[in-house]
Amino acid sequence: MSHAPDDKSSRKQYFTKVEEDFPDVLPLGQGRFVKRLSMRYGENPGYPAAFYAEEGASGANMATLEVLQEGSKGLGYINVGDMDLGQRLVRKLTEIRPRSKTAVLIKHEMPSGVAMASDGLTAFDKAWGADPLSNFGSVDVFNFEVDEAVAGRLVEGVRNVEVVYAPGFTPGALAVLSGRKPLRVVRMGGSLHEPAVDNGLEYKRVAGGLLVQKRFDSRIVSPDSVDVVSIRKPTAAEIQAAIFCWTVACFTRSNAIVIGQGETIHGIGSGQRSRIDAAEDAIRLSRRGYGPQGCVLASDAFMPFPDVVELAAAHGITAIIYPLGSVKDREVVAKADELGLSMIVTRKPGETDCERGFLHR
Repeated sequence: MSHAPDDKSSRKQYFTKVEEDFPDVLPLGQGRFVKRLSMRYGENPGYPAAFYAEEGASGANMATLEVLQEGSKGLGYINVGDMDLGQRLVRKLTEIRPRSKTAVLIKHEMPSGVAMASDGLTAFDKAWGADPLSNFGSVDVFNFEVDEAVAGRLVEGVRNVEVVYAPGFTPGALAVLSGRKPLRVVRMGGSLHEPAVDNGLEYKRVAGGLLVQKRFDSRIVSPDSVDVVSIRKPTAAEIQAAIFCWTVACFTRSNAIVIGQGETIHGIGSGQRSRIDAAEDAIRLSRRGYGPQGCVLASDAFMPFPDVVELAAAHGITAIIYPLGSVKDREVVAKADELGLSMIVTRKPGETDCERGFLHR
């Protein structure tokens, strides 16, 4: 005999903290990691988890964060992963456009809304408006001090924001944010305009072993960083949009396709097994907000077929940034020339090798 679920009892597991007995210090590779926070649980309820800060790490990174408001549940395992990805992306965009206010909204360690503007409120509104459905329940990361106006947006119930992570908060903003009890409010340590220091290595646990690599840092930061391989040359605005979209693609789970204009991402297709599926997702999801017309498309790896070019042209996309490396490179560029798209590649003029932007996390 089945019974209707009890809302309180079915939700209890999400509020129940799991005790952990992990060591206080983890020596790993070239560093030591010191336990900073016990998490409520790991990726899933019932499994213990903790956050370790790298000893000696400094600047704006996870080691230096300061929790100002724990919320009713405290920081969770997934929250910290989202904050880390958002901070890395915000840092890179701040490097490229240091005077812009930048808002990055993260869901499940993937960007779901990204925008820049001359003021913080506009940046947040633009980022949210690109895909309000996906942005619901997001971790929101900023490169600017959050004021009372932005705080007012963040606590609106329609958004259900999980965490706000920023370099600072005005007293008025903190007062507004305190009114939303589940919300976690976290201040960055250090400055986004200065280096964030740790050992520079990425670790991924696999059963029976450990993968280690040096952290990727895109070299595509200015118009001098790219080349053009199509007949039609991109406008200055298209190149700026291409660099912006490429940067976001580098922080988006592969296969990744990102479409956008100069200061706003319109659509993100992420984590798909085929590039055409990622492109279709980016275009489809863009229609929840600003649409694909007049956008530039970034692909984190080469085009194995001309299908993405054909899809882009059919939906009003005018330029593509991507790395070369496919056996069908000539065929792909020829299709772009036929359809009138600009093809921007991730290498400097005169270089042979292009940069690829894979991310698997």
